[in-house]
Amino acid sequence: MSTPPTTSTSASPPAKRQKAASGQRTGHRSAYRSDPTRQGLPQKKHYRQRAHANPFSDHQLVYPPCPQEMDWSKHFSPSSPTTSTSKEKKVEVADIGCGFGGLIISLPKVLPGVRMLGMEIRTQVTEYVDERIRALRRLQGGEVYGDVGVIRANAMKFLPNFFERSQLQKVFLCFPDPHFKARKHKARIVSPTLASEYAYVLAPAGIMYTITDVEDLHHWMAKHFDEHPLFERLTGEEVDDDVCVAVMKTDTEEGKKVERNGGKKFVACWRRRVDPEWVE
Repeated sequence: MSTPPTTSTSASPPAKRQKAASGQRTGHRSAYRSDPTRQGLPQKKHYRQRAHANPFSDHQLVYPPCPQEMDWSKHFSPSSPTTSTSKEKKVEVADIGCGFGGLIISLPKVLPGVRMLGMEIRTQVTEYVDERIRALRRLQGGEVYGDVGVIRANAMKFLPNFFERSQLQKVFLCFPDPHFKARKHKARIVSPTLASEYAYVLAPAGIMYTITDVEDLHHWMAKHFDEHPLFERLTGEEVDDDVCVAVMKTDTEEGKKVERNGGKKFVACWRRRVDPEWVE
């Protein structure tokens, strides 16, 4: 007579909570972002998005045909300080690829009353920065953020659509995508053509700021700005004395990450030269 097979009486381990498959939406982030009762500063974890975006893709961006047709009223507080004239206050500082907004949130401490704009191509990251700015405006002393704004834009394509010639006093390129592969170098934020566009929107004596933790990219940017006839490099002493450089080094999210990891930061700045006289 055969013996029936024995079965194990030990309890099976509890089923593990299944994580959403890669790329699968759970809905909790969108629910958080659309919650009208939410108060306080937005939480960055609900606005995460891939680190970089293809600047050559069609991102369905909305941009003005020319700077004069850009409506800035929805990006800046109507109660922000204005000049003594009735002329509309213009953006003077641009942070291209502003990420989660660390720089433009900190710059008002050293540039009070200056209108500044962050430009970011990623949708959810732009939404986070916009909500962060609006939440800061509601706090005590938040009026200093009335002149801080952010837009979703591709500066590699449409920078002159937003800014007039010689409008900006400062332009920041903080920890841009290094695009390591040679075939991707055309997507870098600095090129001979883009250097000319930066020179177009910068006023004479305006400053171009760059910082990266990738030495190869640092040399790439330095080469293109050094070779451009409308830029002259700031001396080491001038860079050290610039209060914006200190903020750029310490207050951006990428800068803090590099600091935590013990990495190097490569900084270089250029002054926009005065246009040479036209000779017939």
